[in-house]
Amino acid sequence: MAILEIKNLIVSVEDQVILDGINLVVRGGETHAIMGPNGTGKSTLAQVIMGHPKYHIDCGEILLDGIRLNEMSVDERSRAGLFLAMQNPTEVPGVTNFDFVKTAVQAHLLSGQHLRIGKFILALEDAAKELKMGSGLAHRYVNEGFSGGEKKRNEILQMKLIKPSIAFLDEIDSGLDVDALRIVGENVTAMKSPDLGLILITHYQRLLDSIVPDFVHIMIRGKIVKTGGRELIAKIDAEGYDWLKVELGIDEFVEKKKPVSLGTCATKSLK
Repeated sequence: MAILEIKNLIVSVEDQVILDGINLVVRGGETHAIMGPNGTGKSTLAQVIMGHPKYHIDCGEILLDGIRLNEMSVDERSRAGLFLAMQNPTEVPGVTNFDFVKTAVQAHLLSGQHLRIGKFILALEDAAKELKMGSGLAHRYVNEGFSGGEKKRNEILQMKLIKPSIAFLDEIDSGLDVDALRIVGENVTAMKSPDLGLILITHYQRLLDSIVPDFVHIMIRGKIVKTGGRELIAKIDAEGYDWLKVELGIDEFVEKKKPVSLGTCATKSLK
């Protein structure tokens, strides 16, 4: 069973804090939803965990199965078991889905293991069929000419074949119509197991009706300020987020960025 641990994570861009002390534990078999108003750090958290180079970790640790990821590159984190289904998937002209996914799957094999092409082709065809993506998917260039819904389903197809241990799904519901959302929800739900921990970043209840979370976290000003169950989803759907302003004693959800101060970092001595 995989376990992702995020400990007192403080992250900045150009010496301005954007994540301000995130603590989160995600275990295999669990589904966590992260919600919150725009600009409060939800997508940033996913990008930081995956190792986006524009962000600087000023404090804290990211651990996967006890292994510290802070200094690992994006591809090293991916091989370790992390996966990010992106909010805005990138087009890769000239590279077919077949070659793209085959290369990714090969990169995740252990030393001495070899990809069985016949088995891979069948798995790709089955995944495309389950996601209702059509028989010609393998020969299409990655996301080129895809609709928004096709791009999101293509992210899930990659996830199904790579088989990560911890996966972030960043607003995977945006751009999906009702039928496409149902297809994505069914496929992700079918993947849920003790070998996979899921983190869903979303604004909307409709995704969480399709992929039921075990835990719901609300992020405000780069922090997780509240954790609960599905009752939080119902409250957000009925009342929005304004009730949190009163509870937290704040006027705005997005505050002016503050400079980094390592004096407040309990783990600043970590190398």
